[in-house]
Amino acid sequence: MAAAPLKLSLLLSLITTIYIILSCITTLVFSAGKPGPFACDVSKNPDLESFTFCNPSLDIDTRVADLVNKLTLKEKIGWVVTGSEGVSRLGIPGYWWWSEALHGIGSNGPGSKFEPDNVRAATSFPQVILTAASFNVSLFHLIGKAISTEARAMHNVGAAGLTFWSPNVNIFRDPRWGRGQETPGEDPLLSGQYAVAYVKALQQRDDGDQTRLKVAACCKHYTAYDLEHWKGFDRFTFDAQVTQQDLDDTYQPPFKSCVLDGNVASVMCSYNQVNGKPSCGNPELLNGVVRGQWKLNGYIVSDCDSVEVLFNHQHYKNNPEEAAAVAVNSGLDLDCGSFLLEHVEAAVNRGLINETSINRAVTNNFATLMRLGFFDGNPIDQLYGNLGLNDICTKENQELAREAALQGIVLLKNLGNSLPLSPTSVKSLAVIGPNADDKDFNMLGSYFGNPCEYTTPLKGLTAYVPTVYHSGCNRILCDVAEVDEAKKIASTVDAVVLVMGSNQSIETEGLDRENITLPGQQQLLISEVAKVAKGPVILVMMSGGGMDVQFAKENPKITGILWAGFPGEAGGTAIADVIFGSHNPSGRLPLTWYPQSYAENVNMTDMNMRPNPTTGYPGRTYRFYTGPTVYPFGYGLSYSGFKHLLAEPLPTIMTVDLEEGHACRSSDCKSIDVVEPMCKNLVFRVHLSVKNVGKLTGSHTVLVFSSPPRVHNAPQKQLVAFQKVHLRPKEEEVVRFEIDVCKDLSVVDELGNIKVALGNHFLHVGHLKHSFNVTI
Repeated sequence: MAAAPLKLSLLLSLITTIYIILSCITTLVFSAGKPGPFACDVSKNPDLESFTFCNPSLDIDTRVADLVNKLTLKEKIGWVVTGSEGVSRLGIPGYWWWSEALHGIGSNGPGSKFEPDNVRAATSFPQVILTAASFNVSLFHLIGKAISTEARAMHNVGAAGLTFWSPNVNIFRDPRWGRGQETPGEDPLLSGQYAVAYVKALQQRDDGDQTRLKVAACCKHYTAYDLEHWKGFDRFTFDAQVTQQDLDDTYQPPFKSCVLDGNVASVMCSYNQVNGKPSCGNPELLNGVVRGQWKLNGYIVSDCDSVEVLFNHQHYKNNPEEAAAVAVNSGLDLDCGSFLLEHVEAAVNRGLINETSINRAVTNNFATLMRLGFFDGNPIDQLYGNLGLNDICTKENQELAREAALQGIVLLKNLGNSLPLSPTSVKSLAVIGPNADDKDFNMLGSYFGNPCEYTTPLKGLTAYVPTVYHSGCNRILCDVAEVDEAKKIASTVDAVVLVMGSNQSIETEGLDRENITLPGQQQLLISEVAKVAKGPVILVMMSGGGMDVQFAKENPKITGILWAGFPGEAGGTAIADVIFGSHNPSGRLPLTWYPQSYAENVNMTDMNMRPNPTTGYPGRTYRFYTGPTVYPFGYGLSYSGFKHLLAEPLPTIMTVDLEEGHACRSSDCKSIDVVEPMCKNLVFRVHLSVKNVGKLTGSHTVLVFSSPPRVHNAPQKQLVAFQKVHLRPKEEEVVRFEIDVCKDLSVVDELGNIKVALGNHFLHVGHLKHSFNVTI
């Protein structure tokens, strides 16, 4: 008789144990914080179930229209600013729109927060400029997906919103720009492909529902924004004078890709003016292009306080009501700031804004939140409701951060194959430099949050061999270099690693550089240390923009140079892995490295991309620049060698089939307009055999460039395709590209029209060069 109670006791004990385990798991995941704000909480107010806008089974348009119809003008105005005001009578809480996810969840916006008793950290990937150096679209996507999962997890515990104002897809036009580090670089194609991959990864849901969003991305800063503060010029008042050709050829393409191909949920207009009009008060750019031509499915938001800047700094309008009106009437939906909250109602009362324009703005804003599930009740009960603290800082995400840094690091010099160093041959290593053991998170770059872990280069290198460390400088500015102490250390070891460059005190938001040389006495320190070193000297550069390191490039005592951008939380480990050969570098520069003479002779405020032989202006970026470089765009070495061969012959003539009566049939045309019918058969394939002829396994980035005929001041060279391939020693693989003449090889004329240039075109892949003629 005792067996039954015993079995029952064991069963109850087992049930209790399972309950405790499940309770612990639930507590671990969710107890640290309540879910972020959400509307339509029918569990607390069953009456909300009767509202059409709270019915998730209905389409978005119907629900939004119902909600807007229920709001008063004052309530609507509360939803055209980033700190949107709740409407308690309808069960709608307030919402902070501003969160950042540039290369991990950032702590910049009030929508996200890191707290000791809730979310302490999130994975901090490399700054975008280094990730772009990987030229790996699949990596861009993986990073975006990991960040979106951490974002949803943070939202579920009340630590983040659902709208993230990333990525930054401005063109890195000038090496002095402090925010160039946030961008994918200077090339429109690379920037556009990065934008599309990253946006899709942030936004696309795992259930395939294209009408809904995982989180909402935002492409910024629209447009021609690339100056912070330089020699008295300031981003708040700068008027970017841009030709229509440069606008459509260089500045706009990444944003166009974002909207048309990425289906981004938001575009942010910038502080600056473009040709005399504020970006956030320009109806041609907002209503005309973003909403009209590109058909944005989402909302347009201002950079923070841009509307206030438009009035108080740019003095674009005579009074606040007119300033509010020009922003709203131009197409702005959301003000990051309070200016519209303070002045829109008065503008409506004065007849400067029609309430239908307010309806349009809040409709776009609410539709975005509807797509995010904000009006579907508790997020815990939705698709990503199972995510929580355990899904942040996972081992997989931290390893991805390390992998991203590894793929981005660029090998610029390797004299005598001094790299990789051997951990068995190098018994002692000097690690010198102000960036070697920085513990202030400067290695993360700008727009960062608390990292899961943080491994400095010193820590990473010490994991391989015994090290001796000296900062070499009193600080990154290096106004005092401790040369003698550094030389003493360097003269006694088998190898030296110098970790130099810049940080956020030199280049960042609000701060441009005036020079592109190494700060202070860094060059002196490097050169003096190299003189006394008895073994390899490896220079590791951390920076957002390029620097003039010609002295190091030419110095035979400096045997290796690496560029590591701002490599993120695992940057120190990645740098050490490359130096000691655990990883074969494959990064390529996504920007041109200019000599200091460029900074001395080229005015940063000159927005012209194309050179001017009359004035001696050399142009900008590899597509147009005619002067000398320290390292060119796309440059990067490997520990292996790779050989290219055409696997199949390429065409030598591409014939454009024009309709009868076309003007170019009877006249001598240099180019023809790109129109759908003529483009149908203008596609050819490039099959390229790539072989690893080295002794180490490695990845190789195949870059396909085009040089069009010299018409319409066309680029001298432009990237048309790229692909990354991973090969073992002696392994060979065929890489395939499809080249569309109209899409990939077209140029933009002086009026902004897309044209196919007639005449001789060249394709470049490494040392291979192929010419073909486009004719009628």
